[in-house]
Amino acid sequence: MMSIFSSLMLALTAGAHAPLWHDNLHWRGQNASMQVQPGGGFLLQAAHAKRTIPVPPYAVQTASPLFDGLYAMAQDDLRQDSVTAIHDAAYDHDQPIPCTCFETGDKWHYVWTRDLSYAVDLGLWRFDAARSRSGLRFKLSDSRVPGTPKGPFAIQDTGSGGSWPVSTDRVAWFLAARHLLDDAAFADTTWQALTATLAQDRQYAFDAGMGLYRGETSFLDWREQSYPAWMADDVVPIAQSYALSTNVLHYQALQLAAQMAEQRHDARAADYRAQAEALKAAINARFWREDRGMYMSYLGGDGAPYDTYDLLGLALAITSGVADTERARQSLANYPVWPAGSPVIWPERTDQPIYHNRAIWPFVSAYALRAARQLDDPAHIAFEITSIMRGAALAGSNMENYELTTQAVHVNDGTLSGPVVDSPRQLWSVAGYLAMVSEGVFGLEADGRIAPKLPVSLVPMLFGNRDTISLQLPGRRITLQRPKKLAGNLLVTDRIEQHGNDSVVQLKGIKAAELSLRSTVPPFAPSAPAAPQVTRNGADWQVRATAPGVLYLNGQRVGAITGTLAVPVANALQCFSLTQTGAAGLESLQSPPQCEGPVASVEGAWPRTWTAPAAGRYQVALSYRNDHGPINTGITTAVKMLAIRCAGSPEQRVPVVMPHSTGEQLSTTAQFSADAGARCRFALEQGFNMSYLAGNAHYTGEAGGVGGPLNEADVGALRIVPLAAETAP
Repeated sequence: MMSIFSSLMLALTAGAHAPLWHDNLHWRGQNASMQVQPGGGFLLQAAHAKRTIPVPPYAVQTASPLFDGLYAMAQDDLRQDSVTAIHDAAYDHDQPIPCTCFETGDKWHYVWTRDLSYAVDLGLWRFDAARSRSGLRFKLSDSRVPGTPKGPFAIQDTGSGGSWPVSTDRVAWFLAARHLLDDAAFADTTWQALTATLAQDRQYAFDAGMGLYRGETSFLDWREQSYPAWMADDVVPIAQSYALSTNVLHYQALQLAAQMAEQRHDARAADYRAQAEALKAAINARFWREDRGMYMSYLGGDGAPYDTYDLLGLALAITSGVADTERARQSLANYPVWPAGSPVIWPERTDQPIYHNRAIWPFVSAYALRAARQLDDPAHIAFEITSIMRGAALAGSNMENYELTTQAVHVNDGTLSGPVVDSPRQLWSVAGYLAMVSEGVFGLEADGRIAPKLPVSLVPMLFGNRDTISLQLPGRRITLQRPKKLAGNLLVTDRIEQHGNDSVVQLKGIKAAELSLRSTVPPFAPSAPAAPQVTRNGADWQVRATAPGVLYLNGQRVGAITGTLAVPVANALQCFSLTQTGAAGLESLQSPPQCEGPVASVEGAWPRTWTAPAAGRYQVALSYRNDHGPINTGITTAVKMLAIRCAGSPEQRVPVVMPHSTGEQLSTTAQFSADAGARCRFALEQGFNMSYLAGNAHYTGEAGGVGGPLNEADVGALRIVPLAAETAP
């Protein structure tokens, strides 16, 4: 690992300068060159292969044949991704399914909700609106189970522990749909799906105590890469946790719901608006980490802060308006970069191969570019543009991802080699490249406005000796005119003249407040420690750590620990966990918790009864086993509703989630209140999972598909523990 660390540190000191890429570029001993061919096509000599690029439907004309040819290549990649049938081994036994869709890439021939949604949001709707709508419709489904709520619902694809609600980022669907509402029928479908999906997520994934939605980080769904290693075989803590990216997606979906409700004079508009504002406030209260000047990637189910960050979550927080200007600028300035580009997670993991870990993903870089544009930051705008260009040129396609320090499609590093998977013409990477050109260089906004924010450092590459550069898009053309005298560090609009479909933008230079590129950070987080050793000594718990770190109790920071620390015993649940501290005060991911406290275990047939020994709040969970699929995939997370009727109190209803398991374990937890001596009756009612969707009748990979819906687990004891007063919401 020291060799990797040394390599990273060397890369950090390499620096990055404004490129002069006209017909070629050179990077770390690799070359790429572009030649214009007779008739208007291009020939790319990538680092390790040649590619002939046909004449594109829509041309860009700059001083750089490399820039122009790569735009043509992205369109050729998009042409190859445009199909009339899709297939995947887990659906219809890999037989073709008719769909006028975008497939996901050269190695991925299906349509996945998050991939398509981010790709369309990045601009594919401009190039083929009909195909974008068709693909999005394919990712909607009604329920096939009588007596359950009707949709349509956005589909959460197969995933950790059996899919939703372990993963809850299916609401990314609405990021894409919002661009295509000019079609009345599609707008009506979107409204129906939006209200149904939000209602379902509110019922099963929203935690009113935290004010946040639960679920896995969006896109970062290979849990070993970014979550603690001890969660690899137990995804309940992920289902119980809260992710920045997924909560920002819900915020944007709620905003869209409020907007569409207002347009329809629907009384729910005020509720959606209030929910969105409350969620925004909760995100800012819970995820912001003042000492890092960034929003954390995720929180534990008990609210524990994790000293880990992801670029997509930060970019979405900025572009959505969740982050105010000051926090947005801090987040972008404090998130680290490497000369090749921005990593999708930081800090990296020493024990994981290259994929999300130690990697650049071009579509995420495109969202970071969008965030940099929102903040008028020339340094990050130029940095992300050149990173996206370089990767595509060297690889000869818009790849799924790249190794962080070399921007190579594969690096040999023993068991850590990778990227583990790297598909050419990956759809969201293609979309990211097209967005880099249309938004990043030519300033085309989602609403059709033109607002270039072009770093002066890129003028030599793009303009050379030219006075103008131009971009052709479906139905319009944008021409940028350079100012006679370059000044400042950012070119913005001086005036716009309209000549038919050609918008001619006269640029002017301004001096923008530039954010520095942070490139001197520890690359790796320290390893997570083992669970603390907890023993009772009279009125205290003796909590022992094997390495210096930080002790947490019920998600709250207790303080530094360098051996043994005494914590008073409480007549309530006390869960202890540790982090290890490393360079620059970085904390590791959390250790497994060690929980102590009085436990009531209620067995027998349902409904079950229990008497509260004292007034207060209690935590409830189920012992269960769910062997209906592997830990990493499937659609059969068991989702139930626990109805709790305690004497003297209204009925309390709480969702309980039981993902796929490798043995007997505890479900997600929920809280309820009871008076002293109250007799409580617990009834377990049916919930909803992704196997209920009619679209998953095509699923042949595991249980719950072609054989019919399945939402069951082997349920054992009901576990009840008292909560300390301060942990109550």
